[in-house]
Amino acid sequence: MMGFVYKQILVAVDGSEEAKWAFRKSIGIAVRNNAVLNIIYVVDTRAYSVMTKRVPSIGDRVFAYGKELLENYKKEAEAAGVQHVNAIVTPGSPHKIIARDFAKRVEADLIVCGASGLNAVERYLMGSVSQNIVRSSHCDVLVVRTGETEEAAEPERT
Repeated sequence: MMGFVYKQILVAVDGSEEAKWAFRKSIGIAVRNNAVLNIIYVVDTRAYSVMTKRVPSIGDRVFAYGKELLENYKKEAEAAGVQHVNAIVTPGSPHKIIARDFAKRVEADLIVCGASGLNAVERYLMGSVSQNIVRSSHCDVLVVRTGETEEAAEPERT
């Protein structure tokens, strides 16, 4: 019996440690499935409009940070053997952009994200992005909670 194969993986990153672990787990999945890895960094315009009373423009530092982060992640994925890697930096509401817009655009059959983002205040004010992705996604979602390796997460055999 043949198992299901993922073809288009969308991994959401934000600079947090959990997102880094989600990204690294997505590399393994992409390599095992010979899948396209789409890495997305969403500049959360809701946070900026609340804090600064304006929406960031494409030239703002936060976009440069996202581009640099994704360039490093893209190199890491390619070095690990992922054949096709796309990097996407875009403004918007993360859970809508990730689960609806870009998941459909890249025809994702798996979304990978960290369980929590950069800080507790953002999670409290805006709700959990990962929870919203799970609720509104039309494909499988893997929510990565810790930096444990897959081997460490497996129970020991006696």
